[in-house]
Amino acid sequence: MSTINRITAAGVAAAVTLTAAACSSGTGASSGGGKALRVAAVATDRAGTEAVIKAFKQDNPGVEITASYSDTDQYQGTLRTQLSSGTAPDVFFAWPGNGNPGAIQVLAPTGYLADLSGRSWTSQVPAGIKPVTQVGGKTYIIPLTFVGIGALYNKKALDEVGGKTPTTWTETLALCDAAKAKGKVAFALGNQTDWVTQLVDYALVPTTVYAADKDFDQRMQSGAATFAGSGWKTAMDKYLEMDKRGCFSKDPLGTSFETSVAQLAEGKAVAAVQVTSTLNQLKSQAEQGTEFGMFPLPATDDAAETRMPGAAGGAFAMNAKAKNPDLASKFIDFLATPKAMNLYAQATGNLPSFPNDQYKAEPALQPLVDFQKAGKTVPFMDQLWPNPKVQQAHFTGVQNLFAGKADPAEVLKEMDETYQQK
Repeated sequence: MSTINRITAAGVAAAVTLTAAACSSGTGASSGGGKALRVAAVATDRAGTEAVIKAFKQDNPGVEITASYSDTDQYQGTLRTQLSSGTAPDVFFAWPGNGNPGAIQVLAPTGYLADLSGRSWTSQVPAGIKPVTQVGGKTYIIPLTFVGIGALYNKKALDEVGGKTPTTWTETLALCDAAKAKGKVAFALGNQTDWVTQLVDYALVPTTVYAADKDFDQRMQSGAATFAGSGWKTAMDKYLEMDKRGCFSKDPLGTSFETSVAQLAEGKAVAAVQVTSTLNQLKSQAEQGTEFGMFPLPATDDAAETRMPGAAGGAFAMNAKAKNPDLASKFIDFLATPKAMNLYAQATGNLPSFPNDQYKAEPALQPLVDFQKAGKTVPFMDQLWPNPKVQQAHFTGVQNLFAGKADPAEVLKEMDETYQQK
């Protein structure tokens, strides 16, 4: 979701209402004092950030925290400017792996991030997400959530169209037909919002690429594989097939993320391929008592082949030049506790990045839990891409696909070319 990674926008990027301009909460104290701290995060993770800040302040009376939030695009640009000018917050949201301007593989080489390798909690980072928390073998972020991408669905709307949760590609198309026959949208899609464009591909590629080629990322890095010559082509073809079949909102390029969420919350749409963090926003907008569920998006007619995207989501880094390094360190270590992770995961509608017995998962997220336990999850694709330009080429490429300005072969060729850039 840029995730993704703007998806925890997405994006990767999605959860609470996005804001067009930065907003703040907490005290207005400066960050120079021993008990004052500045924290910044993306608006999509505001609920989680505020939950852990509140808990930290309760455990540390007298601490003053100024927190600011902004939409993902604005946040990434502002953060780079602040870091280069020495005005960045003490602790700030950063993305795992690579793939966007706020990711640690982009920021760490510049010396902007504090090395967290010596913290006791680094040994608890699950093996599946450890690589995207490190650069050169050093840890630079504390990941708080495990985020998935799947089809969130409105149970009442599904019943109204007489459908069932699909487990095969054929059943997915049948659901599209059933919804259309009842005057509903099968999958709400807001491709006007650029980071949303990636989600359907990200939901299909784990099956079309990684189910048969677990080492695809390593082969890409060595030059032995390409987007154009892989199951990425299959995924994009299926994405377009769904559009032609009438699976999506009437005008995806004219539909925003917010509108697509409203369509699903109101039951005008049966489902939407989204990040798990969108679940809380759906529940807040839907009528009381509305029930939601989630299913992996099938890409073949063999249910055993289906995989789900699952990756480290919301994460925080410490400014290497923090104005209050002692308090910033204490806050970072607090974020690694089950208490903080569970609060953050619950508030954002995800799973804690460090599994623990104290956390009770939202029932709707059980499919992601099951796939994670079964080893059938794949990291968000952009987290392992070598530069942010690949993700932007993907955003633009999908929008061009839907506008009829490009075909999958052209989009994947552009992605391959940007992948080679440093």
